[in-house]
Amino acid sequence: MTLVSERIGQFFHDDHRLEYTEYGGGDRWVVLVHGQLMTRRMHQPLARRIAATGAHVVTLDLLGHGRSDRPADPMAHSVTAFAEQVLGLLDHLGAGRAVVGGTSLGANVALETTVLAPERVRGLLVEMPVLDNAVEAGIVTSAPLLLVSRFVPLAVSGVRALSRAVPRGLVPFWAGVGLDTLDQRPAAMAATVHGLFFGRLAPPAKDRLRIDVPALVVGHRHDPVHPAADAAMLADEIPGARFVEARGLLEWRLRPERLDAEAAAFVTACFDEPVPERLASS
Repeated sequence: MTLVSERIGQFFHDDHRLEYTEYGGGDRWVVLVHGQLMTRRMHQPLARRIAATGAHVVTLDLLGHGRSDRPADPMAHSVTAFAEQVLGLLDHLGAGRAVVGGTSLGANVALETTVLAPERVRGLLVEMPVLDNAVEAGIVTSAPLLLVSRFVPLAVSGVRALSRAVPRGLVPFWAGVGLDTLDQRPAAMAATVHGLFFGRLAPPAKDRLRIDVPALVVGHRHDPVHPAADAAMLADEIPGARFVEARGLLEWRLRPERLDAEAAAFVTACFDEPVPERLASS
């Protein structure tokens, strides 16, 4: 694979510090957003793969995640607020339009970004969106996280201490990503889960039906938390979107070649095709 430059940066949005990593350069901007409680490091392999095609890829730690600030106020955490952070990142970088993508929570943030500012989005690259068919699974997975972080904070702090004691360079990449996910602060974790649990998790169907940009939607078989039906439904809602089914829950993590190639080709096509007149004049 072609080697690309990598740079870490930061900016301030609503008085909070957010950290990001840039891969490559140029004006073919791509923003990748991580899943809930995860960090931008999860998208490092994909960012490098897409940047090797000539794109300028940026991965962002959302507020409450990774190396960005972690306020303990639930009002600071919502999919809408996260989408505004993506737009703030584009403003900070001087990027006009970008392909915006993400996984799970990041997929929902990408959708919200497109609804808020369609003129800033060149295409959508979404994996495992959390929509109508995931309500029950979302409650089952989020409620315990909220309860533990609120009422058993020492357990969260203890897991954090153990995770931080393991040198990331001594474990496989995805084990390191898992350890990063366990590096939580109880109050901030509770605020993040609370804000998402009781807030708007995704644009409603009426807003999704108005999305009119190229989209590649990836769903997983046998995923109870991110039903493939949600991904397929989203692909049906967006004109011209394409649905790609992963061969298993871990295909993009452990055998990424096929899906990496799909994503890289999609990004290239987004920038090779002319901008629709209605968006070019926005």
